Amino acid sequence: MSTELLFTKDNLITYFKELGKAFRKLNGTKMSAEIILIGGAAILAHYSFRETTYDIDAVILASSVLKQAVNQVGDKFGLPNGWLNTDFRNTSSYSDRLSEVSTYYRTFSNVITVRIVAGEYLIAMKLVSGRQYKNDLSDIAGVLWEHQKAGTPITRESVDKAIITLYGEEAVLPDISLKLIDDIFAESDYERAYNEIRENEKHARDVLLEFDRTYPGELKGESIDDILARARQKRQNDK
Repeated sequence: MSTELLFTKDNLITYFKELGKAFRKLNGTKMSAEIILIGGAAILAHYSFRETTYDIDAVILASSVLKQAVNQVGDKFGLPNGWLNTDFRNTSSYSDRLSEVSTYYRTFSNVITVRIVAGEYLIAMKLVSGRQYKNDLSDIAGVLWEHQKAGTPITRESVDKAIITLYGEEAVLPDISLKLIDDIFAESDYERAYNEIRENEKHARDVLLEFDRTYPGELKGESIDDILARARQKRQNDK
C-alpha cells in the first residue's frame, strides 16, 4: 500500500510518444510493435470519468528491444522499473483473447500501434478482479455511465457475452461483483452508482492504509476482504 506514481491522460501520451521515438531509434522501421492497454490505462485513453491511474497494464507484442526502449523512457522521466506493466498476466483477469477484443487507439512514430480493450470487455475484466480498494467496481459504473451518455449503451447481455468470450462458460465472479452488476443494471442510474462506489473504494483504501501502518507486513491478499467486511460493518453500526 505504498505511495505510487500517478499517470494522467496527458503524461500517458507523452510517455508513448517518447517510447515510439526510442523504439524507432533502436529498432528502425522494419519491425513494428503492438501494445494493448487494459485496466486504468485503457480507461484513461478512452473515457473521461477518471483522471489518473496508478499503473499502465498492457499486453506487449514486440521484439525484446522494446523493453530497452521502455527502460530508456523510464530513466528519462524518472518512472519506476516496469512502468509499462505486464505482470497482470499472472492475475485472474488475464485472458489470452484480449488481443482479439481490442480496438485501434493510436500509432506512435509509425512503429508502435496502441490498442485498447473495448468497454464490455473492460467491464468483464473488472468484474473478475473485483477489488474493493482500487477502482475496479467504480470503473464498471463509469464505463456504463459514459456509454449511456454517448448514446451507445452497454447491455447486460453484452457484458455476459464478454465474460464468456474472455473466460469461458465456467467463469466464476466474486460475490461482490455479482451483486454490484445486478444492482447497477437494475437501477440504471450509473452516475449515482459511480459516485457512491468511488466513495466506498476511497474508504476501503484508507482502511487498508491504516491497517498496514498499524500491522506492517501483515496485509495479505486473503485477509483483505475480511478486513474490509469488518470495516463496513463498523461503519454501518456507527451511523
